[in-house]
Amino acid sequence: MRITATGSAGSGDTGVIPSTGVGSGVIYDSNGWILTNHHVVQGSDSLTVDLKDGRSFKGTVYGIDTLTDLAIVKIEATGLPTAALGNSDALKVGQLVVAIGSPLGTYSNSVTSGIVSAKGRTITTDNGKPLNNLIQTDAAINPGNSGGPLLDANGAVIGINTAIASNSTGIGFAIPIDIARPIMLQAVAGQPLTRPYLGISFVSIDHAVAAAKKLPVNVGALVTAEDAQGNPTPAVKPGTPADTAGIKDGDIIVSIDGKVIDEEHPLDATLSQFAPGTTVPVVILRDGKTITLQVTLGTRPPNL
Repeated sequence: MRITATGSAGSGDTGVIPSTGVGSGVIYDSNGWILTNHHVVQGSDSLTVDLKDGRSFKGTVYGIDTLTDLAIVKIEATGLPTAALGNSDALKVGQLVVAIGSPLGTYSNSVTSGIVSAKGRTITTDNGKPLNNLIQTDAAINPGNSGGPLLDANGAVIGINTAIASNSTGIGFAIPIDIARPIMLQAVAGQPLTRPYLGISFVSIDHAVAAAKKLPVNVGALVTAEDAQGNPTPAVKPGTPADTAGIKDGDIIVSIDGKVIDEEHPLDATLSQFAPGTTVPVVILRDGKTITLQVTLGTRPPNL
């Protein structure tokens, strides 16, 4: 589908997709719920949603996600065809993917193909905000594709196209659908769009970090923090879910709800798949011992 925004929308929040006022979206619920990019609808005075069957609807922004460049748009319609949702966590590098959107705001419902070039990428937006854990693909993504789906070979949505690398050819990025899924469900349930909150600072562990800090494992998340001079500072914020559950500085978070924390499944991406208020088992390593703590996730403050 094509989403046309009028007003001051399309301000290029990602800094890598030129402002055109036109983007794409995905219908994920037959009662008019659409997933798209925040920068497609940002600052808009009005939205027009054009479907492939020729129908047009007025769209309203239900909410935006403070963690990613995602937004939920609502149109007043029922019985709409919906996209099947896939599992982005299971994606493998080299896997075939297909991008659908309205490149240049003109060529609606265009399809391009490519592969998953990498996972877990990070880019920086115009305002210095990072977007983490992105899927990198060489499927052609152009201005106007923003908010459109990235599909696997079975036609299931595994990402939302969000950016292209400046001055590049064949380097595009999509937000994994597993990260988007919780806010999609919140919108359908009539809830505000919120993200879970643990309340810690951490460093993702790899071989270099493990060697430098003499850690017993090469994967996981080390609960630690430093000031600008490199001096240790408290990594667990008082009164937060992590503090209440008993997580301490120096702990290594190994898994959450059975999901192992590693390079392809970093802590922040794994956390984002849960709704605030969910109680999850968190396995940690502390002083050579494995401990399981029950953590009730809080709501991510809007200023983070």
